[in-house]
Formats: sequence, C-alpha cells, structure tokens
Amino acid sequence: MKPIVALVGRPNVGKSTLFNRFAGERLAIVDETAGTTRDRLFGEAEWNGRKFNIVDTGGIDPTHGGKTPLSTGSVDFIDDIRRQAEVAIQEADAVLFVNDGESGVTEPDREVAEILRRSQKKLPDGSFWPPIFVVVNKCESRERRDQSSEFYELGLGEPYAISAIHGTSTGDILDALVASFPEQKEEEEDDSIKIALVGKPNAGKSSLLNKLVGEDRVIVSPIPGTTRDSIDTKIEIEGLPITLIDTAGIRRRGKIEHGVEQYSVLRSFKSIERADVALLMIDATTGITAQDAHIAGFILDEWKSCVVLVNKWDALEKDNNSMEEFTAKIRLDLNFMDYVPILFISAKTGQRVDQVLPMALRVQEERLARLTTSTINAIIHKAQDAHPHPTHAGRALKMFYGTQVRSDPPTFMIYVNEPKLMHFSYLRYIENQIRVEYNFLGTPIRIVTKGRRE
Repeated sequence: MKPIVALVGRPNVGKSTLFNRFAGERLAIVDETAGTTRDRLFGEAEWNGRKFNIVDTGGIDPTHGGKTPLSTGSVDFIDDIRRQAEVAIQEADAVLFVNDGESGVTEPDREVAEILRRSQKKLPDGSFWPPIFVVVNKCESRERRDQSSEFYELGLGEPYAISAIHGTSTGDILDALVASFPEQKEEEEDDSIKIALVGKPNAGKSSLLNKLVGEDRVIVSPIPGTTRDSIDTKIEIEGLPITLIDTAGIRRRGKIEHGVEQYSVLRSFKSIERADVALLMIDATTGITAQDAHIAGFILDEWKSCVVLVNKWDALEKDNNSMEEFTAKIRLDLNFMDYVPILFISAKTGQRVDQVLPMALRVQEERLARLTTSTINAIIHKAQDAHPHPTHAGRALKMFYGTQVRSDPPTFMIYVNEPKLMHFSYLRYIENQIRVEYNFLGTPIRIVTKGRRE
C-alpha cells in the first residue's frame, strides 16, 4: 500500500498549486478566491523511487467556525472543509502543513497547528505520528525565505521555505517527506484470486457478497454509503482460494460527502488496484450512468479484468426485448470495454447469482492465457495484408513480428520499423484481430511497439 500524504492549511495558501507540482499535472483547480478547493482530491506522486498518494484538502479556517462566508458569494462550508481535512489527517501517513510566507504567521495558522498537534499520536519511541512538516509557501524572494524562520513559533519543527508555483526548494521537502515513510515491507504472498465488487453506492455490492458466501458477512442497508471500508472475505471453490473484496461505493467527486465517505472512495480505488477481476455492479433501476462509465474507465486504466453485473433486474418491468436493449445501452456507453461479459442478476432474489463466480473465474483464466509467437505473427501479418497501415508523409509502417511478453494482463510486443508511425486506431484494429483468434473474455489487452531495423 502506498503511503498517504495530506496537504492541509488555511484557505488560499497554495495547497492546490503544490499538489499539482507534486502530482506532475494540473489535477486541482487553482483560483485566487479563498476556499476554491472544497472536496479532497487524490493523486499519485513519486520521489526518489518511492510512490505515494497525495491528498489535496479544502482549507481549515478555525476562526470562521462555519458561521461567516470566506468571500462574497461563497456558501457556508467552512465546517465541512475543516472536518474533511481532519479526516485526511487521521488517514495520512504524513502531513504537509502549508502556510503563506507573504502574510506571515496568523492566528488561524496557530489554531490549525493546534488541531494538528492534537491529531498526532505518541509512539513508544517518543516520536509522534503522523509526522507533520511545516511548509512556508510563496517564498520566491530571499527576504521571504529569511522571514520564514518565524514559523518556528508554531511548535511543529523546522519550516521549509518553498515556492510551489516556481518549484523552488520543493525537492528539499520531498526528500524529508520520503525519508519519513516507513520502510517498504514485502507483502506476504497471497496466491488467491482477488475479486473486487465495485460500483456506485447502493448498487447492491454487500447484498451480492452475502449471497456469494452464503451468510451475512457484511452489513446490508438501503442507505447509500453504508460500507465505509474495503472488506476482504476468503472463500474456496473446489479447492481454489478466492478473496472477495467488498468496497465502499464510488460517487462523482461533486457528489461525494465531506468526511469519511470521500476516503472510502480512495480505499475503493486501492481495492481495484489489488484485484485481478473487478465486478462492476450497475443498478438496473437507474440504468447505466456517467459515473458507471467513469468507474469502468478506472478499471481499464489499472488494466484489470472486468465483469459487468446489472443488479436489481427483478425490480424492472420487462418485456422480451428488455435485456437486449439494456445490453445495447451498456455496449454503447462502455464502448472502450466491448470485451466484457454482462450478467443480469438480482442479489436480493438470487437470480443468476450462481453464474457470477464461475464467470469471474473464467475471465481470470483468460487473463492468464498465452498465445504462441507463431500464432501472433500469423495474426499481424494477415491483418497487415488485409488492411495496411496508412502512410504518413510518404512513410509506411512495417510490422516485422510480434510476441506475447507477459500475461496478467496479456501484453504483446510488436516490432516495427518506426513506432511513431503506429496510429492508436490501428493498434485497436490489431487488438480486435487478436481477439478473433482468442477472445480474452473480460480482459484488456496491452500492445507495445518497439523499433527494429529491417
């Protein structure tokens, strides 16, 4: 599991700018209006070979107490922001307390420092957890950097004077941050097949888990968001060890409640990361939504295999064409995952639930399949003869040969004269031709091109 680093501090001190700097891309909204960041935002960063999750939070402003808006036209959300930042602190492995070097130490900074001190736990060796780093932002000039020493008064250790917008001295804080992480432990080998149940809140994940294991292992409630943490359940099917991972529901970021629920989203994403097969549950009563497609996209981004489960099928009024029409809608909205199987189930009544795990195991089996080099070469040469790659500026792409370099997920290396000439649409064409030979049901295919002289 990657460490979690939380960026906290009062509004408009540059947390989102620093987040974007560490994440290496513009993921957080940056605005001069105080309080722009109201929801936590998650990203991945890497420094000196250590990867970690970084969390941007809304600003804590204890002096407002949720009673006074931060700016004209803003809404009363200060208490929410404060709560979500406190939750971030509880979950974090390290905290970056970001301050404004331009304004110096303010009374809100002192109050935030007190909140942070109260959040720390004293360890047996006398140290405190999580470690807190005082970051003094907007220190572009030497004068500001010299004045940053006043932040020692916060009582949280050495202040790090930086400029998030220019990147000045951000390497120093990253060095200290990474050095504070616990040593990476080798995870115990677990050869079980890991199947994650994912989807929006109230799609029926916990109900399905209880049906699959044959007992009430997890709380089932009609209230969306009952499941806060990912829960692992170990079972065996004909001697085959399986880990079922029930996760908290994933909502659109704008719909995520402040507080515990938003961190449950991070846990859900981490569950997808460690799964072999994801069971994407769609609520038949609401139909497939943009958020369902978003979750499917995350599954694909992580190169995980997938089965789509349309749950609550018993609750719909149906005719002879209902299943066909619903399937067509899913295929249209998930056109980037046209290889996934679809099952129409009812976790409540048990309808077709007996098909879920056999389908997941079949998908996992195809995820591990390998094609011979001769088979792959026959596929790509036949494809090239049938539809040659379009020329670019008079230059033609030539595919010499291919081989499968790994499974889990199936990954193919194709040697070409010049990789830059390969268009993504032609790669999709090659993928389709591979699937004609072997379906790789429910499993994404990765194709990598490599240059080679003729």
